[in-house]
Amino acid sequence: MIPEHIKLVSDILDLKSLDQKPIREGFGLGLVEAADANQNVVGLCADLTESTKMEAFAKRYPERFVEIGVAEQNLAAVASGMAACGKIPFISSYAMFSPGRNWEQIRTTICYNERHVIIAGSHAGVSVGPDGATHQAIEDIAIMRPIANMTVIAPCDAHEARKATVAASGLSRPVYIRLAREKTPVFTTPETPFQIGKAYRVWEPTNPPPLVAIIACGSLVHNAILAAQELEKESIGVLVVNNHTIKPMDEETIIAAAKGTGAVVTVEEHQVMGGMGSAVAEVLARTHPVPMEFVGVQNRFGESGEPAELLEKFGMGVSSIVAAVKRVVQRK
Repeated sequence: MIPEHIKLVSDILDLKSLDQKPIREGFGLGLVEAADANQNVVGLCADLTESTKMEAFAKRYPERFVEIGVAEQNLAAVASGMAACGKIPFISSYAMFSPGRNWEQIRTTICYNERHVIIAGSHAGVSVGPDGATHQAIEDIAIMRPIANMTVIAPCDAHEARKATVAASGLSRPVYIRLAREKTPVFTTPETPFQIGKAYRVWEPTNPPPLVAIIACGSLVHNAILAAQELEKESIGVLVVNNHTIKPMDEETIIAAAKGTGAVVTVEEHQVMGGMGSAVAEVLARTHPVPMEFVGVQNRFGESGEPAELLEKFGMGVSSIVAAVKRVVQRK
């Protein structure tokens, strides 16, 4: 059951009728919106303007756009310098290259100096598909989350990506926004609440109390909702939390979900080590330990294939989430 105040689409469980759009498309729309509102917003790209959806901004504001080329270290360093001069730089590339190749520049030139730079890492996760392991960023949350001063966001769909992009332009600190390549269900609406640092319950069982809380982020939030609906058929009540902001974590909502259910399953398109699930485990380990299961990539590299097939093969499909919930119920 969808909580009324969350304002999701009414046909959230019907994959055939749901609109499907790449999450990165929301970044492109949000960047133009942020630039319309603030003339200090600038865009820099590492030769992937069309792929990262920065193209609309470049066409609308060519005087505020810089094509850095295939030089990701320079991408971060130049953005830091522009931020020092009062600009609000957005930098975009594939997540495997930014933050993958320029991590040290992001750490030292941006975060150490507390520069307001927004890093948009596109094509994250195994759902990049045929591009294969070298282009599938499944460690990016783990390398960005520990950096001091960094905010980390993984939007669940195109609408949320647009909101996250606009909201990031209004902060005064570094931000990493993680974006998927493939089209995914658009199940939020322009009116769905969004606030950086605030997690939301997007599914509650018809017959409470719930037995398990699924805490998910990014493109797999919708899979978590589908899994909750399947489990309800077996009288296993599940609460689903959209934990889009991985840092700073909404500890109050996470702890309340754990206390209210007594068991947690985390779901992310990322390595289970060091990712969103690890962040949740850190919170609960010191506040309210409960049995946990972690759905994500299990200590291996990606591979080429169709996006939907890879999600299933790597244990991130609906059936895998259902199985993880059943395992954690047995451990309560």
